[in-house]
Amino acid sequence: MKSRAGFFIALRYLWGRAHEGGRYLRGAAAGIAVSLIPIIATLIVADGMIRGITDRYLELGTGHLQVYNFFEQGNLEDAAGKIRELPGVRGAWVEKRGLGVLAGKGGKAGTTIRALDPSFWEDEGSGKYLVTLAGLSRPESDRDLLLGEELAASIGAAVGDLIGIMTVRAGGDGRTIPRMTPFTVRGIVSAGYHELDSLWCITTPGGGRRLFPQDASSSSLIVKIDDPYRGAEASAFSIYSLLGSGYGVYTWKELQRSQYSSYESTRQLLLFIMALVVLIAAVNVSSATSMLVIERQRDIAVLKAAGAGPGGISGIFLWGGFLTGLAGSVLGLILGLAIGNNINPIIRSLERVLSFFSRLFHGGEVTILDPGYYLETIPVIIDWSAVFLIGCFTILCSVTAAWIPARRAGKLKPLDLLRKY
Repeated sequence: MKSRAGFFIALRYLWGRAHEGGRYLRGAAAGIAVSLIPIIATLIVADGMIRGITDRYLELGTGHLQVYNFFEQGNLEDAAGKIRELPGVRGAWVEKRGLGVLAGKGGKAGTTIRALDPSFWEDEGSGKYLVTLAGLSRPESDRDLLLGEELAASIGAAVGDLIGIMTVRAGGDGRTIPRMTPFTVRGIVSAGYHELDSLWCITTPGGGRRLFPQDASSSSLIVKIDDPYRGAEASAFSIYSLLGSGYGVYTWKELQRSQYSSYESTRQLLLFIMALVVLIAAVNVSSATSMLVIERQRDIAVLKAAGAGPGGISGIFLWGGFLTGLAGSVLGLILGLAIGNNINPIIRSLERVLSFFSRLFHGGEVTILDPGYYLETIPVIIDWSAVFLIGCFTILCSVTAAWIPARRAGKLKPLDLLRKY
């Protein structure tokens, strides 16, 4: 029997009337679709969270690359001018970074103090993720500060407040001497991510020199390029070749290796757990194929009496498993992509519904994704290669699950079946 004939017979079983066995295959296809919906939604949410957090660190924190001169830090300005002339480079800025304690009217908090040229915050990437909640979007003088939203709240600071920053310096006898330097809060900003908003205190390069001596802070060169995800290594090599061996050049993947690896490990673990659900759904394909073989024994007998071989009979039910997996995969992928693509409106709607019922029982507002620990809005990132592989894996599992009952159907003896019917 030709493979094409087996395909059309299997297609009729899948889409035929319920009493012809179609209910079993359609039920298995529905089970596969239901199992794929959370996998695709989880993939989109996980990729969106990872990309959203990573982009904020890249554009507002580490940059795409960092350059260090371990011998003469004063040469970083000259290096920045050379790097800006390289193709594919968006900008290069010298950053002085150190630690201090902020003292406001509402309390004290440790912070990372970042002294950068204000043009860094005007870059297209910085402007995309840094939102000004109050006041100015950048410090204008050496006595101005921008504070992250969470940091400002922790010390009770508002725009226009005068606060002190305590740093330490080494005295002539080697002892550390604390020093309090006054600054004025000119703006409250937010990156949309709690961990960043709770740490950053931003000032100008002049403000950094007021706070730190040369040996009490670290200086580096932050570089941004056009494509940080695919061009970081090539740009790092170009910069190293340009500056020479006296400089160290590090990509964002090296700077955030532990954090990014943690995100990827969590993502892989979630997908592995969801893949187990697909395997369970594939078992239903085996059960559905077994029931189809039992109900279509008369068809098997007639086909064998007409000359169909064991391989042809097995092929019918293997095609059935393939079509069941294909139908379930297409439906599940479409629904999963629809839910994942609209995950933010869905979450907001669920929060409103749950908050309504919570208030009925004198409860408070319900927050599914607490912005204190997650992104305020999840970017929608669809990894089409991963979606394709998930669909192929599902179909392969369906065909594999159908193989045992299909092989058993091919071994049935036609005379025994004809005597029975």
